[in-house]
Amino acid sequence: MSKIAAIIGRFLIALIFVISGASKLMDISSTETMIVAAGLPGGLAVPVGLFELLAGLCLAAGFMVRLVSVLLAVFVAATILFFHNKFTDPMQQVMALKNVAIIGGLALAFAHSQMWSHYYAIARERHGELAARSAEDRIRDAELRAARAEARADAIAENQTAPTYVETTPRTVVTDYNHDGIPEVRARHRRWFDW
Repeated sequence: MSKIAAIIGRFLIALIFVISGASKLMDISSTETMIVAAGLPGGLAVPVGLFELLAGLCLAAGFMVRLVSVLLAVFVAATILFFHNKFTDPMQQVMALKNVAIIGGLALAFAHSQMWSHYYAIARERHGELAARSAEDRIRDAELRAARAEARADAIAENQTAPTYVETTPRTVVTDYNHDGIPEVRARHRRWFDW
């Protein structure tokens, strides 16, 4: 269940970047104006839009989640530094806090993807151990069957009958359990110390 929740959360965080990158690419001139107004060099509108779009798609698809999470976290921190740095303005303060929350979500995506990769490594190792133990059990059983077959063959070669496995039969025990002078008969299996 936690894996499903992590996939949904990762998809929702990725949706922010996919929509933002697509909107930047659809209106390149206003994106360029906004970037230059923040004091950054011109010509970054298309690379920034492509980065957001492609990184968002990679995050949604679960492709290289740890690397993409780190790159997007650095990108979002840079947007706080360059675009939402006026913390006295309530609107800028809300936007900066939203970006901090996005960084937190990206950190969780990073951590959860690392946790699942460790889980899969442990599961693969355990599966290998179980397969090795199963192979050892099959080898031991085959050796035991071979030893039994060899013993039978040796017995037949010496004109003896092959050893067979005989079930023990229950023996009858007569005891007066209730001390009324009439013995009760009960069947009981032999135990190793009854021999």
